[in-house]
Amino acid sequence: MWYSAGAAGTGMGSVSATGSGFWSSFSNQALLTENNSYSAGISFLSRFNIPELGTYSAGLILPAGKSTGGIMYYRFGYSEYKREKIGLACGMRMSEKISAGVQIDYVAVRTSNKYIGAQSLTFETGLLIHASENVSVGIHLFNPVPNSLRKSFVPSSLSAGIETELSRSLNAAAELSMSSGSPLAIRLGFDYEAINKLHIRGGFSTENTSFTFGTGFTWNSVIIDLAFASHERLGITTAASLIFIISENKKFAAGNSRNKFIAKY
Repeated sequence: MWYSAGAAGTGMGSVSATGSGFWSSFSNQALLTENNSYSAGISFLSRFNIPELGTYSAGLILPAGKSTGGIMYYRFGYSEYKREKIGLACGMRMSEKISAGVQIDYVAVRTSNKYIGAQSLTFETGLLIHASENVSVGIHLFNPVPNSLRKSFVPSSLSAGIETELSRSLNAAAELSMSSGSPLAIRLGFDYEAINKLHIRGGFSTENTSFTFGTGFTWNSVIIDLAFASHERLGITTAASLIFIISENKKFAAGNSRNKFIAKY
């Protein structure tokens, strides 16, 4: 299964269907429209501090008026076994309150020479609804293609979440997620701007009864995020990510009345 990239999301209990920043845009492609800056990011997640279970991610966001493009790369594993995904994404603002997005994915599983790998094409899609000025609803569907039409198995997932701005400095989110072969997961998270440009995050996921904690800081045009997630048996997962703001699309930012949320995640 593919996990959301970025330490900000990890710190919030892996909530991924809502949000308005860099990494959440690749967990729900409709969120691409909430970004007003040309930006790039890199991320690393170390599961239980075991090198063979590490995940590397990199992405690029390119806003252009009512639509925004994105490129994302994931890699999980090590030389003997690794899973990779390359995605080309596009998000579009359908109206003042509704945005939609889609991403075409190339998925590959590569192993040592003793075994045969697998490659596949699929897609994922997302929807974002601004129910009110302070409440957003997100829906994301990954791999709706029946596995009977492909040679290798690719899991499917469906997530639906809601995010609310409780105050100018505090956001809270909740999400339900279902994936192939796994029970329904409930994820909860919050993001609190303790002081200017310094964020404190926390969350909980019913998956493995995981509690999470994270922090983020913006320094000039660089956003730095760190996060930790517990596991009821296996220990601590650590995540770190960097976002580089290359330049701002001023024309887009001027027309986006909600850009006060940009770069929180």
